[in-house]
Amino acid sequence: MFRSTDVLVIGSGIAGLFYSINVADTLRVTIVTKKQAADSNTNYAQGGIAAVFDPEDSFEDHIRDTLEAGAGLCHGDIVELVVREGPELVQDLMRLGVAFTREKNRLDLGREGGHSHNRIVHAKDLTGWEIEHALLQKCREHPNIEMLENHFAIDLITEHNLKEKTRRNNRIHCWGAHVLDRCSGDVVTFLAKTTVLCTGGAGRVYLHTTNPPIATGDGIAMAYRAGARVGNLEFIQFHPTTLCHPAADSFLISEAVRGFGGYLRTRSGERFMQKYDERGELAPRDIVARAIDAELKKSGEECVYLDLRHLDPEEVKSRFPHIYRRCLEFKIDITKEYIPVVPAAHYICGGVVTDEWARTSIQHLFACGEVANTGLHGANRLASNSLLEALVFADRAAKTTMAEHVEAPDHNMIEEWDDTGTYNTDEWVLISHNRREVATIMWDYVGIVRSTLRLQRAQRRIDLIWKECEDFYKRTKVNSDLIELRNIVTVASLIVRCALSRKESRGLHYTTDYPEPDSSNPPSDTIFEQVPVF
Repeated sequence: MFRSTDVLVIGSGIAGLFYSINVADTLRVTIVTKKQAADSNTNYAQGGIAAVFDPEDSFEDHIRDTLEAGAGLCHGDIVELVVREGPELVQDLMRLGVAFTREKNRLDLGREGGHSHNRIVHAKDLTGWEIEHALLQKCREHPNIEMLENHFAIDLITEHNLKEKTRRNNRIHCWGAHVLDRCSGDVVTFLAKTTVLCTGGAGRVYLHTTNPPIATGDGIAMAYRAGARVGNLEFIQFHPTTLCHPAADSFLISEAVRGFGGYLRTRSGERFMQKYDERGELAPRDIVARAIDAELKKSGEECVYLDLRHLDPEEVKSRFPHIYRRCLEFKIDITKEYIPVVPAAHYICGGVVTDEWARTSIQHLFACGEVANTGLHGANRLASNSLLEALVFADRAAKTTMAEHVEAPDHNMIEEWDDTGTYNTDEWVLISHNRREVATIMWDYVGIVRSTLRLQRAQRRIDLIWKECEDFYKRTKVNSDLIELRNIVTVASLIVRCALSRKESRGLHYTTDYPEPDSSNPPSDTIFEQVPVF
């Protein structure tokens, strides 16, 4: 079954929605999202968007803070363009109906770790939710935007899918994607002039994560299988403070809580961050996460604690209403009691490699948001730069799309989805077992602190699971659980390969075998690509 559109957007977070709004007056847009439209990492973002609005702040200071957090691996030109273009795009969000928190008719600017000024534009502690719902409303009202929920992209359509498998100009081209309709079970061949990956991150590769269940690395895996360049996947940001409670599913306690004045303490009440960094609780996330990991290894405890008891209770409730209510559900009053916290996988700084216009190495394929490796974050993301990055590159991708003339693909040259010879199986327990095993391996061996021995052990085990998964995939009718497992295994393997190839500690990648940064050469990105055979 063929369907055609001008632009196929895969994913419905801030990047996908903002891009769609910006091109829809000119082009027909189809957004496919594998669950409900509001299920995205954007929706879970509590902190906000980092942008220069304070008269005492400057672009130069924001650029410097980003470069320092990125541990020498940021691309300076990308950092500058993102920082300089960001404020105008935040104002675009306000024009689209996003209601950021204001005080005395000015934006209320918060502060988070690694920032030298107050520059976090927020909507209390539910910034992502506010942005997501405002943009969704605009998309649903636009006559040129079609939103298809419960549609799961399986793989990109490239030269692999041509009836005559030829390659033009020695480049790979993308003409859309095969998409599973999760309700009917049918696979639709979506043809598009332009395809945009906005699929978010890959936190569910790990056992403990702040990410929603949808964050299974789908865009990274699809792009890699199609032959796109991916890179810097060893840089996994572990959020230092997620609620340590058996029923909380790693609920995130925003970095803004520490920016507001919260202290980190051990069970005995000792503040410990000054031992690790002079910035204390406001040190960048990689430093705070490793400090907590070190304290837990020393004490044998399962968590440390955030202390807000010295702050004004009413101000805490006003600034963090969602966190306050959520913790109360677990019988924790954050104005009176310690909050038990532990690190969890939060953000992947690498991804599908793009240029300054969000173009990937595959023709007519863009990537925006957490799925992309733009060069902004380097070896460690500065807090609240992620929504900023998504805005800037969604805007740039939209401008590029409208400036380029791309001919519509001819469905007569492309093969339809063919699952002849596959069958339904009763062995679905293999999927849940393998998914749990990969997540456990990644948590135990590819976590905050790594070693060559642990990484090699992880690689051997994940390679075996990958072979099992590919065999199972080739002989089985697809469903969403199988697609997710395939993507998780692919991304897990890439993370391990990237980590093994970096013979130094830098930013979020810390290995006991190479505990110092390699200062003999300029730092370089870790890039992998799979050369397809057509």
